[in-house]
Amino acid sequence: MRSFDQIYAIAAKRHGGPKALEKAIAEHKPKSRASLLKIGDDRWLAMMTRCVFQAGFSWQVIENKWDGFETAFDKFDVKRCAMMSEKKIDALLKDTRIVRNARKIMSVPANAQLLAELAKEHGSAAKFFADWPDADYVGLLEFLKKHASGLGGGSAMYLLRRMGKPSFITSRDVIARLIEEGVVDKEPSGKAAMKKVQTAFNKWAEQSGRDLTSISRTLAMSAGN
Repeated sequence: MRSFDQIYAIAAKRHGGPKALEKAIAEHKPKSRASLLKIGDDRWLAMMTRCVFQAGFSWQVIENKWDGFETAFDKFDVKRCAMMSEKKIDALLKDTRIVRNARKIMSVPANAQLLAELAKEHGSAAKFFADWPDADYVGLLEFLKKHASGLGGGSAMYLLRRMGKPSFITSRDVIARLIEEGVVDKEPSGKAAMKKVQTAFNKWAEQSGRDLTSISRTLAMSAGN
């Protein structure tokens, strides 16, 4: 496995030098813990919903309808969504402001209930996410897969990246670099493979002092076209 500096050099060569590479990396800079703590739990529910609905569907359609989602789901007020009535659900199944997918609609009250439980235990769901150690990022992915609705695999990764939590995404190019470095021999899916990926990222983080997002972006830009 190459050192982070060696992989960085490959990425810089492919993308116009260190200055251009740093600019590209900075486009996805994660939030500080203090900034993460300021995010309202309603915004966590909103992004959970966005990621659930975009999975296996046209992202642009969801983006175009998003104002309608905000209105239909009461601005993603966690308490109101967690206590969603059958009458409300029936109305949503007929609501043209949103994508009327029953399974995805039902993920909203389920995830609202999870966020309410996290807030009760930790003070806010934001604190739970902010305090989860980056060195066990795959543990957080596993938590979301097990306890959240519709947030397994890539959907959970995109949720955390978009919310500003330091994160890696096993995109095609990241996987290509991981295979090149001998970390895995194919797309990682099971716990054992993901643990190997986490170990590699932790090693590169130790070498570079960089966060998971920056490392992930560097790996992605060191592979592919």
